[in-house]
Amino acid sequence: MASSRPKNILIGATGSVATIKLPNIIHELKLKDPSVNIRVVVTSKALQFISRDCIPAEVYQDENEWQLWKQRGDPVLHIDLAKWADIFVIAPLDANTLGKISSGMCDNLLTCVARAWDLQKPLLFCPAMNTKMYLHPITRKQIADLREFGYIEIRAISKTLMCGDTGIGGMAEYKTIADMTYAHLNNIKVEHQ
Repeated sequence: MASSRPKNILIGATGSVATIKLPNIIHELKLKDPSVNIRVVVTSKALQFISRDCIPAEVYQDENEWQLWKQRGDPVLHIDLAKWADIFVIAPLDANTLGKISSGMCDNLLTCVARAWDLQKPLLFCPAMNTKMYLHPITRKQIADLREFGYIEIRAISKTLMCGDTGIGGMAEYKTIADMTYAHLNNIKVEHQ
């Protein structure tokens, strides 16, 4: 059944080299549904891997957080973004931000959106980090914490990573991310291998 309005997708990108795939993710989402609205929240570390100008969507970063707020009743960006979005997809989710979200920290715009997220709406996350970081016991615990919150993991894949190592920790393929996003937007039960 078609929705009465276009869907709103919020993408979060963190400090992983996999951030370079952000334009591909957005392109694939738009290819599947040109009417979808996409906004992107980036951490300062994500911008080490991609320029805002290369992201084909409205982009928000930490410096935007309090620009409109002057007094009580004024907009608060992380709250507004969390309300606006039908789904939040964090792709890639680096080890640092994984640790922050799993422990409840909110020291940047992206982690504030995650903390303000309505748990009745889907939040998908795509871990992306070096194999040694991914295999560290704390990573397994932190991913389990996010899953316990009700967040949906799009599992990392094995591949040759940008550092030259081969192993688990690569972000899922952008087509997989788009497919999972739409499956959860449309409330279809999916199992990701």
